Amino acid sequence: MKEARVTVVVASKDRLRALTRTLPMHPRPVILVDNGSTDGTAGFVRRHFPDVHLVEAGTNLGAPARNIGVRLAETPYVAFADDDSWWAPKALERAADVLDVHPRLAVLGARVLVGPEERLDTVSELMRDSPLGTEPDLPGPSVLGFLACGAVVRKEAFLEAGGFDDVIFFFGEEERLAVDLAARGWGLAYVDDVVAHHHPSPARDPRGRQVLAARNAVLTAVLRRPWRVVARRSFDALRGGPAGWAGLRSAVPRLPRALAERRELPLAVETARRRLERSDG
Repeated sequence: MKEARVTVVVASKDRLRALTRTLPMHPRPVILVDNGSTDGTAGFVRRHFPDVHLVEAGTNLGAPARNIGVRLAETPYVAFADDDSWWAPKALERAADVLDVHPRLAVLGARVLVGPEERLDTVSELMRDSPLGTEPDLPGPSVLGFLACGAVVRKEAFLEAGGFDDVIFFFGEEERLAVDLAARGWGLAYVDDVVAHHHPSPARDPRGRQVLAARNAVLTAVLRRPWRVVARRSFDALRGGPAGWAGLRSAVPRLPRALAERRELPLAVETARRRLERSDG
């Protein structure tokens, strides 16, 4: 049997029903980090999926739970999946082939198809149409962001850049990691023929996600962007109505840690990030 080059890492909390559908679809090896579920996830996985490496975090670690899976992976590459997403057949073999021949590539952003209608995810569309062009040593358009459930990462680079952080915790956690990788000289690119499927639950809390989006946009700016960007994102949250106001309030307790970890980006990375933001409108 051919030696695996990619480990699938899933972080989940209280989503047993979704996992019963998606875990069988993941090529092995698979590492599942359970963020303190109370719905019987751990016991069910131990009984029915003994070939899945289960890690019980005991509490909700948010996106940084994925860091545990990456550290435990014994392959050079890691593909992230949500409890409601999975990779198309042969997609991870193709991703590994691409990463093998592009040694500076740290993040491969895939084409993510959403729902039964297989609609192209908005983030994938933005990556496909990135104004940053294609660098000679990368396999597709350069990007400075990605969708975690549609990303394959180089383990070495991911850990070097610190993985996901608990200041952001969850939702929009990709931006800070993306710019830190670029600041270290790693490449991030969109590859259209690597495909992931995402069937998000209709039961998600849209207002809660708006609050997180506002909070984390501000915190990410505090962590890495010039103060004028911090001010602009704070003003955008203020204009966002009750959800934006709640996001700003929830950012305040996290500000001391964000300020302690603040580090502005190299000029070239900041310039590229601003170019992307102008392109996004």
